[in-house]
Amino acid sequence: MGDKIILDGLTMKRTLARLAHEIIEQNPDREVLYLVGIKTRGVPLAMILKENIERFSDIRAEIGKLDITLYRDDLSGRFDVPHVNETELPFDINERNIILVDDVLYTGRTARAAMDALMASGRPARIQLCVMVDRGHRELPISANFVGKNIPTSRSEFIAVRLESIDGVDEVAICSGKAEDKG
Repeated sequence: MGDKIILDGLTMKRTLARLAHEIIEQNPDREVLYLVGIKTRGVPLAMILKENIERFSDIRAEIGKLDITLYRDDLSGRFDVPHVNETELPFDINERNIILVDDVLYTGRTARAAMDALMASGRPARIQLCVMVDRGHRELPISANFVGKNIPTSRSEFIAVRLESIDGVDEVAICSGKAEDKG
C-alpha cells in the first residue's frame, strides 16, 4: 500500500494559518510570542507560524530550536552514539510563555522530552503545545493546545509530515510500515 495524502500543500498552508489565529486568540495580551520548534520538522513549522502570527497581528514572535536527543527515554535502544544537534534558545525562557511546535503528536514521549529539555534551560511560566497532526495512541497524559488535524491511525501506520524546505513538497500522508520516530 502506498502513501495516502491527507493534506496537500494548500490545505497545509490554510491549516497553519488557522493555527496561527488560534495561537493569537489564546495569547491576546502578549506583545511577544516565544515559539520553540522541536528539531527537525517542528523548526520550519514554527517559522511558518511566526510569519503568519506577525502577518495577522501586531504580536512579534521569536523562534527557538530545541534538540531533544539527550532527553529521550528510548535513547539507549535507538543509537550506539547519539547524534546531538544544537539547541538554540536566543531568548531567556524564564517566566515566559513558551509554545512548543512539532509535526506529529503520537505517544507523547517527544513532547515530554521537549519539556524536560526546556526545563533544563530555565523555568517557563507556561508551556503550550502546537502540533500539525495528532494521531492518537498516547502513552503519556499529554495533549496539544493547538492541533492542525486529528488523524486516527493504527499502530502499523505512521504519519509523514513533509515540508518543502526539507522534503521538497508540502503534504501530510499516512504511510504503512514502521516510523523512524515515535513522538
